[in-house]
This record gives sequence, C-alpha cells and structure tokens, in this order.
Amino acid sequence: MSVDVSQYKVGVIQSLEECGNSRGQTLKACKIKISENDIICVVTSAPNVREGSRVVVAPAGSEVLGKDGEMMPVTKATVGGVQSEGMLCDSRMLNWSGGAEGIAVNLPNDFEIGSCPPSSKPRP
Repeated sequence: MSVDVSQYKVGVIQSLEECGNSRGQTLKACKIKISENDIICVVTSAPNVREGSRVVVAPAGSEVLGKDGEMMPVTKATVGGVQSEGMLCDSRMLNWSGGAEGIAVNLPNDFEIGSCPPSSKPRP
C-alpha cells in the first residue's frame, strides 16, 4: 500500500516534558513547530524524541497506516492528561523500509520545517 506523505509535515521539537505513563512507557508532551506560525502539541511514547530533532508529524485530520495495513484517521485526543494534536510517524507508518515500530522518524536538519517528508527513508 502506498502512503500519501503530502498530508504530513516536517517539524522540529521545540520542547518536551514528561506527562505520565502508558503501558509501562513514559509519555512525553512535545511542542513541535510545523510551520512558521504553527506550533502543536503531540504526546508520544517514542523513546528517541529530543529537543531540536526534526520529525515527521501526522497532524489531526490526516491518516496513517495502521498495523492492519488499513489507513486510520488521526484525531485530537487527550493522552496522559494533555491534548495531543497529532502523531509522530515511525517508518512503518510511512511505509519506509528499515526503522523500528514506535521509534519516531528523525530527519536531517536540511529538511525544511513545514515541508512534506520524503517518500522514502533518506540515506546519509
């Protein structure tokens, strides 16, 4: 199945703070800049998120590839007591080869904030 990456945004994590636990994993509320004037909050359990990281964000209103291979809608939701306005994408959600499930995709700094992510995993 192909995934339409044009619905996603390259963002940079401005700040993050722990906001609880879910299924034994620490939840983090990340403030992510996805355009010049737009910063959203995304709650994630991805262990590899850091301030300054470039990530791929599926904002509320987009769809991601679910574990069953079907597209599922991304909606605003309260997670760990914090309003989350999207999801961080892992390689599987983007239908990229390589990368682990539950590990947020990190992109090189030369990807512009607010742009669409690449359709395949960038190689160094």
